[in-house]
Amino acid sequence: MRASHALALSLAALVLPTAAEGDAGWRPLFDGSTLAGWNALPGGTWDVVDGAIVGRSPASERRHGILLTEDTFTDFIARAKFRVHSGDSGFYFRCEPVEGGVSVHGFQVEVDSSQETGGLYETGGRAWVVKPTPEQIPAKKYTPGAWTDLELTARGGQVTVKINGVVTAELIDDPGRRSGHIGLQLHGGQEMHVEFKEIVIQPLDPDSE
Repeated sequence: MRASHALALSLAALVLPTAAEGDAGWRPLFDGSTLAGWNALPGGTWDVVDGAIVGRSPASERRHGILLTEDTFTDFIARAKFRVHSGDSGFYFRCEPVEGGVSVHGFQVEVDSSQETGGLYETGGRAWVVKPTPEQIPAKKYTPGAWTDLELTARGGQVTVKINGVVTAELIDDPGRRSGHIGLQLHGGQEMHVEFKEIVIQPLDPDSE
């Protein structure tokens, strides 16, 4: 073996474990090609197109179409990319299905074509809990129709939302619900077209700092 090949293999051996450690604890919620692990509630349609979950619904559909994870989660960090072409969507968490047009009760990170994106709303509860402030709007650099980074941390009563790395909503010692499904929303009564991809989750130890 030539010395240059030996050096390259030695460097690879040093780099590969570091990359693996960076992925430790993260679990994909979307495999990039199917809706395995998700259940669609009535209302709208969900498909996989070019590695993204695509939700569509006509304005004539009055129900909120929700795509729910089969599993439930308590404390976690979740990350995803989304883009909204039209309508009012949401990234639900700690939610449960209910009878009626809204389909679920629980928290959602607001995901829509307005600068309210990144706020926190509680369906079947307090409605708006936190809206992004005017100061946060330019900082988060949110452009409707463009791929956008979402990060959500939920540990007990502490909840933090980041859009493009900027904190847009935060709860401290919140008395709200502590566990439930993660879901993607199609708002009823609107022309909806929204996409999500690269959805991953890292469960957290509730006793960790």
